[in-house]
Amino acid sequence: MGAVGDHTEATGPLVVGIGGTMRPGSSTERAVRAVLSAAEAAGAHTLLLGASALQLPLYLPGETRRTVPTRQLIAAVRRADGLVIGTPAYHGGVSGLVKNALDYIEDLREAPRPYLHGRAVGCVVTARGPQAASALAGLRAVVHALRGWPTPLGVTVNMDDVTFASDGASTNPHISWQLATMGRQVVEFARRRTGALT
Repeated sequence: MGAVGDHTEATGPLVVGIGGTMRPGSSTERAVRAVLSAAEAAGAHTLLLGASALQLPLYLPGETRRTVPTRQLIAAVRRADGLVIGTPAYHGGVSGLVKNALDYIEDLREAPRPYLHGRAVGCVVTARGPQAASALAGLRAVVHALRGWPTPLGVTVNMDDVTFASDGASTNPHISWQLATMGRQVVEFARRRTGALT
């Protein structure tokens, strides 16, 4: 998982992962990493924007000044062929950290590919208990509002039943399969979309 500047056509589609919590190496970040690993195995080039990359100033409409991390986020999304967004479920919804990062995608409203237009987006939610389902619905709604295409498979992870290793490997084979399937879906859609435009 390299830097955005490393991406070339020869390395396949660029899939950008966004997500986590304020804690580096959180379960959410590891789940996103698992999806990106599957995307790499399917031939993609990937970039993970986790905890440290998402600690941005609160989005303020009309404010044009941008910090270096904010510019890096926008540059990555601008170049992405597909995305994976992961959030913990906080009180049944998307975390403020992740939602704030997504709000900055407004900077791409006049880009050649505005917002997330034409890109597949894998949505992953972690939670302790059943609240992940409502957060997943909310995250998918945000992706739709940004003109992205949520993958057919959205993944919810009940952390009472699953743990992740630092590389994203899961103790639950079914969750591992779901995350890997999502990674493949993002890459497959990106390749079809790229082929249709050439």
